[in-house]
Amino acid sequence: MSIGVRRLLAILTAVIIIFGWYITVVGIGGIGPLQDNLKLGLDIKGGVYVVMEAQTDLSGAELRRLMDQTQTVIENRVNQMGLSEPVVTTEGEKRLRVELPGAEDAEEAIATIGRTAMLQFVLADGSFVLDGSMVRDAGVSQDTRHGGYAISLEFNREGTAAFAEATRKAYNRQVVPMSAEYPANAILIILDGIVISSPTVNDGPIENGSAQITSGRPGGFPQAEAVNQAALIRGGALPVDLQEITSSTRTATIGIDALEKSVVAGVIGFIILFMIMLVGYRIMGVAANIALSLYVILVLWILVLMGGVLTLPGIAGLILSIGMATDANIIIFSRIREEICNGKTVRVAIQSGFKRAMGTVIDAQSTSMIAALVLYFAGTSSVRGFALMLMIGIIISVFTAVSVTRLYLTVLCESKMFSSKRLFGVNEDNEPIIKIREFRFVKNRRVYYLISIIFITIGLSLAATGVRDFNYGIDFTGGTMMQVDMGRFVPAEEIQNALAQTGINAEIVYAGENNHQAIMRTMQSLNTEQRTAAVDGLKAAFGIGDQSVLAVDQFGPSVSKELRNNAIMAILIASLGMFFYIVFRFEWKFGLATVFGVFHDVLFVLAFYAIFQITINNPFIAGILTVVGYSLNDTIVIFDRIRENLGFMKKNRTEEIVDKSVNQTLTRSIMTSVTTISVMIPLMLMTSPAITEFVLPLLVGVIVGTLSSIGLCSPVYYQLTQLTGGPKYKMKRSKKQD
Repeated sequence: MSIGVRRLLAILTAVIIIFGWYITVVGIGGIGPLQDNLKLGLDIKGGVYVVMEAQTDLSGAELRRLMDQTQTVIENRVNQMGLSEPVVTTEGEKRLRVELPGAEDAEEAIATIGRTAMLQFVLADGSFVLDGSMVRDAGVSQDTRHGGYAISLEFNREGTAAFAEATRKAYNRQVVPMSAEYPANAILIILDGIVISSPTVNDGPIENGSAQITSGRPGGFPQAEAVNQAALIRGGALPVDLQEITSSTRTATIGIDALEKSVVAGVIGFIILFMIMLVGYRIMGVAANIALSLYVILVLWILVLMGGVLTLPGIAGLILSIGMATDANIIIFSRIREEICNGKTVRVAIQSGFKRAMGTVIDAQSTSMIAALVLYFAGTSSVRGFALMLMIGIIISVFTAVSVTRLYLTVLCESKMFSSKRLFGVNEDNEPIIKIREFRFVKNRRVYYLISIIFITIGLSLAATGVRDFNYGIDFTGGTMMQVDMGRFVPAEEIQNALAQTGINAEIVYAGENNHQAIMRTMQSLNTEQRTAAVDGLKAAFGIGDQSVLAVDQFGPSVSKELRNNAIMAILIASLGMFFYIVFRFEWKFGLATVFGVFHDVLFVLAFYAIFQITINNPFIAGILTVVGYSLNDTIVIFDRIRENLGFMKKNRTEEIVDKSVNQTLTRSIMTSVTTISVMIPLMLMTSPAITEFVLPLLVGVIVGTLSSIGLCSPVYYQLTQLTGGPKYKMKRSKKQD
């Protein structure tokens, strides 16, 4: 590609970025700004979600059929609430998750969802014929008279007799219709007070216990309509009790406030990141910042096109992914700078640097993708939003780093003004302007081992002995959390006394400006009646209204047990996936050293949480898995350099090769950590507790993961080579020399 074409593409890309940001912020024509196109999660726009479990012993195909029927009934029920975009989905085998954006009365909504379906057949005058318990089955059949599809019904013995008598009256028009809308020969099928069908009896009484509902028009019912009608009728005929196992209520006020704070924190983090890239990488930082500007636009609009829902954890994932997106650029920039130091011209160094860095970039991002995939499929709804943002971010970051950054660097290097070595961080003697002294990591490995062993042993021992047990949140223990705006500071004793009047014991913490918000947490999972009683008691005691109840979260004991098991399983699956990937791309000693580092990082973060009594909850799982992916990302960059140096430094001892490799990638490790932390700190200091819960384990994990990649994984690999007779790569080459 000629330089003229590259310049044209660079100008076109800049125009697209400017235009993209204009549309994102302002909108144009029929395309509104981003905020009008993004779907907001319940934790931002307000509403209710509830997960309910079917109380049944059915399994296999029968269970799936029952759950499909129940889902159809509930979808019909929530659609009658007049809410925008209600969502009903299955979770696992026996559970349904119902999301109700904009629901104002949470308790009424949950009670309505959980009510057993009421199906009735009545005559046109409103007189009762039979209920759902008398319907044996409902299905779809061919409409031989009109074509298309019909709905077939089967009744039990009691239902057969009742239906025969009712159809006799209807056929002979012995009833007086209660409304002109329905003829005298109609049989109304009513579900939850809503008429879902009103077929007429035209061919005489039906006495054999079977009936067929046809549309009465050419072509019959469309298949989808017939299937839906049959499912609704079956749902009434096969009612199942639904038990609430977890739920959450959020007001729009608390969600929008958290969103605004997150946006401000994101902008500040973005600016800090830009400045770090400019200071650290000069002209290469300019190219990276242009690529990052396009990166943000692409991630946000891809989320819109995918129909994704933006949640508070998703925002944390987006802002974190911006910090992690710089990693691909930093790997490439480090290579380019090394090539210049080796005496190559800037133009050749850029071409060579990109070529040599691509394998490292792909390996590093692949391990992060494995962690994100495991997180997505093993996590709950909120955690999935976080994982989705990470996955989109990983893919787009590689694209922008490889294409956009490269485009601008190749254009800039053709200019005398911008092709100076100093602008790439190298002086005229082909040495880095900023030098970092070399360290002997292998020799001093025991110092890091000792620090890690002491810290992890103290933390886990305190937890094991119960001196400072893990501070599990209600996600893991089960229980109920209510956040209420009291309008003033109210002493904890007064709130506890008011709740005690309703038979509820709770611990109190404060939030909001001047501690006007009280967060009440119980270790028992309160049912709908108990939560209503608690709220009514607070209203009576402190004169607050419904609008003061900002959030309610409820987790049953079964959910908390599953979360613990899923957390352990997710970490094991992610670790195995990464181990096999590394073995495939490197060798087993690299893989074993990497997995050793993963478990070290997980144990270190757990010890940190135990010592400082930080709450462990559902976001903690996302944090741990992201830490695993991030730590491996850093480790693989170092291992890739070790593997490369094993081929070039054949006469050096393995210890020297490992130390040299770690020192060569040290600047990259530090810069990647600094850029990631720079976008985390504003999130930690300025946003809501929900986002802080996601960010804190990440912040600790990034620091620990960076240190373990440098001071633990590489020395462990060295020791494995000593135990097994040397690195595979050196042994292969020595055999060739022989």
